[in-house]
Amino acid sequence: MALKKYKPVTSSQRFKVASTFDEITTNTPEKSLMAPVRKSGGRNNEGKMTIRYIGGGHKRMYRIIDFRRDKENIPATVKSIEYDPNRSARIALLNYADGEKRYIIAPNGLQVGQTVESGRVVAPEVGNSMYLSEIPLGSVIHNIELRPGQGAKMARSAGTYAQLLSRDGKFAILKLPSSETRMILLTCKATIGMASNPDHSLEVSGKAGRSRWLGRRPRTRGVAMNPVDHPMGGGEGRSSGGHPRSRKGLPSKGYKTRYPKKASSKYIIEKRKK
Repeated sequence: MALKKYKPVTSSQRFKVASTFDEITTNTPEKSLMAPVRKSGGRNNEGKMTIRYIGGGHKRMYRIIDFRRDKENIPATVKSIEYDPNRSARIALLNYADGEKRYIIAPNGLQVGQTVESGRVVAPEVGNSMYLSEIPLGSVIHNIELRPGQGAKMARSAGTYAQLLSRDGKFAILKLPSSETRMILLTCKATIGMASNPDHSLEVSGKAGRSRWLGRRPRTRGVAMNPVDHPMGGGEGRSSGGHPRSRKGLPSKGYKTRYPKKASSKYIIEKRKK
């Protein structure tokens, strides 16, 4: 994909950098794979606001994504590459040989007309879903399961990928996008390649209105509040606010929030770098 930098014809376009959407092949999604999305506006079942700075935004329909890839050894043809408003990566519509249609997260470089497959006796090509026991060492993968049959949980957003470093007994050792190195069971699945839309992190919205379209309301800084509202509020003039912390008083930079006795910690070989 490519990015487009706009000429500053208006003030909102002065810094705007957006996708050209060259890889998108259709504007019409598959109706049978869509479901309604109800927005909460940050409110709970009593109508009380429990999460601030959420509300509004464009109406969306959810695209049902196949994260399990459990149709094994049935070839599928890529019919289209589509935009999904619910995620940063692009999605691909697959037409299986038995007539079923499914959406998957499109890997980078996947083309319309290409054939993809899932299962045990599958070539390690872009878009194919394989078990970690059969993926060649050093491969770049995404859509990784944490537990067998659970469905992909890791490396799903735009441009993310993990690398298969080695195998040890019944575990595969992966280096994740966060730089963490951890063990995952060999019976888990992953998809070959990296997730599509790698330039997503370079996009610049250019104006506050585009954040409102995404359902994000203006966020008030803690230092701009009064002491009664935030630990960093108050002070004469423009005070720096002291130690950076959350509204509830938890330190926000460098403070470890992971539960030290978490059961999955034994699978982590090297923690993520700051």
